[in-house]
Amino acid sequence: MLNIKVICVGKSKEKYWDAAYAEYLKRLKGYCNPEVIEVKEAKLPANASAADESNVITAEGRDILSRIGNGDYVIALDIQGKEFASEEIARKISEISFNNSRISFIIGGSLGLSDEVKKRADLRMSFGRITLPHQLARVVLLEQIYRAFKINAGEAYHK
Repeated sequence: MLNIKVICVGKSKEKYWDAAYAEYLKRLKGYCNPEVIEVKEAKLPANASAADESNVITAEGRDILSRIGNGDYVIALDIQGKEFASEEIARKISEISFNNSRISFIIGGSLGLSDEVKKRADLRMSFGRITLPHQLARVVLLEQIYRAFKINAGEAYHK
């Protein structure tokens, strides 16, 4: 069974986000082995300089990279990445699963992803040019992964 890991920066602070994550993780268990890993959000000082922001991105990037396995296929969520329709996400997951048993999806912190994480990514995916709160991006990602498995299984799912 395919192992799906979602590595994200920061912890959820709201029960309604936790409920949404739990629901999609429960649904996904019928199709894959899902896991969400929350890495610590690096502290950004008040009145942060560009160097401070760079240090935060670098620190979070190191933590993200330490959670990725050597054989993982890595998909980083990046506003500058490629946009996919749900059916394309389903095809991509199916294609990846022929050669890989693990996919790691990455959601960066509020300042984005380090260059090292972007370089490690096998694919950079975008949900469009809008900015989403990271907790919402996580729900959208989990929903799209679930939708992809439903599509690939030929099962009905609302449109």
